[in-house]
Amino acid sequence: MDEPATPPIDKQPAIRVSTMPADANAYGDIFGGWLMGQMDLAAGLVAARHARGRAVTVAVEGMKFHAPVSVGDEVSVFADIVKVGRTSMTIDVQSWRRARHSEESCLVTQAQFVFVAIDEHRQPRVVDGGTR
Repeated sequence: MDEPATPPIDKQPAIRVSTMPADANAYGDIFGGWLMGQMDLAAGLVAARHARGRAVTVAVEGMKFHAPVSVGDEVSVFADIVKVGRTSMTIDVQSWRRARHSEESCLVTQAQFVFVAIDEHRQPRVVDGGTR
């Protein structure tokens, strides 16, 4: 994945959230695990919509942390399906931060999340094809 210079202006984020003190360490930086959780939530929304049903995370590949996120920053998470298999979906995810009183955005994390569509018995099922 190349590092883009600006967030995708032609797309809406899957999730947008303000960071809070409870999400940060003693230095005021947001925990990487919290950010990864937001990315998983965003990718999960996209996967479930595409699969038209339940989908679960089975892998996270190429996780990169580019810049810190501070308390009060707005985080926008973009998620796009890049590959669909028989039961799985690979989703590119990028997180961008914007300081509370600024218009400039900065890429902070990116990764690929792999999801598998599952049935009511939690067994893999064929991806129906939903919408992208």
